[in-house]
Amino acid sequence: MPSAVVAELHGNIADTKSPYSSIPESREHFDWVDLAIIDLSLFDTPGGKEKLAAKLYDAIKNIGFIYVINFGLSQEEVDEQYVIAKELFELPEYEKRKYMADLDKGEYIGYKPFGLRDVKPGVPENTEVYNIPKFGPHYERPHPTILKNHWAQIEKFGRHINDQIVTKLFQLFAIVLELPENYFADFHKYEEVDSSYLRYMKYHARTPEQNEALENIWLKGHSDFGSLTLLFRQPIVALQVRTPKGGWKYVKPYPESITVNIGDILQFLSNGFLKSSIHRVVAPPPDQAHLDRLGVLYFVRPSDNVNLVAADSPVLRREGLLSTASTQEGLTAKEWISKRVIANISNKEMVVEKEDLNKVGDGLTPVYD
Repeated sequence: MPSAVVAELHGNIADTKSPYSSIPESREHFDWVDLAIIDLSLFDTPGGKEKLAAKLYDAIKNIGFIYVINFGLSQEEVDEQYVIAKELFELPEYEKRKYMADLDKGEYIGYKPFGLRDVKPGVPENTEVYNIPKFGPHYERPHPTILKNHWAQIEKFGRHINDQIVTKLFQLFAIVLELPENYFADFHKYEEVDSSYLRYMKYHARTPEQNEALENIWLKGHSDFGSLTLLFRQPIVALQVRTPKGGWKYVKPYPESITVNIGDILQFLSNGFLKSSIHRVVAPPPDQAHLDRLGVLYFVRPSDNVNLVAADSPVLRREGLLSTASTQEGLTAKEWISKRVIANISNKEMVVEKEDLNKVGDGLTPVYD
């Protein structure tokens, strides 16, 4: 049965499809990347964690991208979030701007309109975003009525991601690095103050002329600021990952999955063993080019005061990764993320050839064509 959220937002249940499930699959041919699939239903089975950790080893060391399945949320519950996102972005622009994030100060909770700057003359950037922080007194701020009306569902969704998905992945990473299972989870406790958030995101469709001007690249290759990024399945094909050999391959919208990628923070905490993945967004294929690309994502960040120092891991010692200290040592997670946010909205770009993000210390986003 369709959810109460779908019913309340759209009225006629029988005639309603979510903006997620109503999108037709592309019939184009794609060069898909081969990613590990982590089945969390095995996590609590005898030997399950160890089997999953063994499967993770190469994936997180070499490419930093995985699929997660059987994560404890139904497709209906995921669809609810897409419905809320669609209704949010359909609000009048003046209403959404009441909840603007203070981007110039390195803050990002709240609304960001699309078109804040041109990526090329006459071609505005096309992402519209609303970020919702964790739940608790520290994070209280005004939000649009459309969100407050469904606050309980949004909180339940975010809590499940933290408690039943992210925490388990951190345990698996710790097993891989032969650390206590709670090692990374302790840096990411829900009750601690941090900058994790749920994101509703909308890529506005571009014209053929705009795509040509951008050589079909909507968002250049980059890494993410935090620890983990979770992308709930998005049927419009546009996400690509940079492979260890330097080429680009498409990330398949794998059925009933979450695409998870490692970010800068985990790379710092492992001194480069866990790879902060380089990924980009390109123009959708011709049969989906006219569609706006709606997304539901969750960005995981550590507690604000966590120092970005590599773990004393037996694996890192054997790999020779503790012989040189990260240039981020002494920098806190809050300081690093603020620098990245401010730099990311500037007109500067830093093109880097090296994969070692531990040497990127000024906050500028490294980009790859």
